[in-house]
Amino acid sequence: MTDIRKHEPREDRIQVGRSVILYDPSLVSNFDERWFDPAHWSRIGALRGEAPGRGSTVFFAAEGAAFALRHYRRGGLVTAVMHDRYLNAGEARSRPFREFRVIQQLQHLGLPVAPVAAALFAPMGLFCRGDLITRRLMGVRTLAERLSQGFESIDWLAVGTTVARFHGVGLRHADLNAHNLLVDDQGQWFLIDFDRASFCDSGLWCDVNLVRLRRSILKVCDSLSRPFDEYRWISLLEGYRDFSRTDRLS
Repeated sequence: MTDIRKHEPREDRIQVGRSVILYDPSLVSNFDERWFDPAHWSRIGALRGEAPGRGSTVFFAAEGAAFALRHYRRGGLVTAVMHDRYLNAGEARSRPFREFRVIQQLQHLGLPVAPVAAALFAPMGLFCRGDLITRRLMGVRTLAERLSQGFESIDWLAVGTTVARFHGVGLRHADLNAHNLLVDDQGQWFLIDFDRASFCDSGLWCDVNLVRLRRSILKVCDSLSRPFDEYRWISLLEGYRDFSRTDRLS
């Protein structure tokens, strides 16, 4: 798989009516607001399917590359009322712009992420909507998918090291789970979905992140009717602690 992380991200800005777009001109050219319209990609035959879930992420091909377009949707009890609307706190504090800049910072630090191409902030008075476009990671499988192949197929030390690398730069992931960790054919692990993520000083949130990941793994194992092998979790923690210890000494 081509390494699409090795470039220094850039930020440019477009105003379309009241909407504002941020995009990375080093990843996309000839960019306009149609990039955020799934119907546009469908009309020109460039739509390549959608991700499982609430139907908020579609895949498309453009400029010889693969992209993922995610429309921000509410979850939980407010879904029926708010759908895809969020309180408008200004563009800088909007979820798509914050996620765009978090990912760009992670790219700058050389972390294994799906590079971000563009973000849309669409205000509507007291509310707003948003979208995010990232490069699509090809040839990858989630940790949840790998669990179905057997625990021995997973390099648990590498999983722990990957999480430790993100924690080492102060990245607090809001939803660290078995579906947001992906691995390619070369054994390179990636972390995705940085909605509501932030940079913080180290603290108890690191342990909370790990507990959330463990709970997600156990949930997947329950769905597979397969008891989780605790030695695998110990290996994950060894990878995490070994990297964290080395990082502190360097």
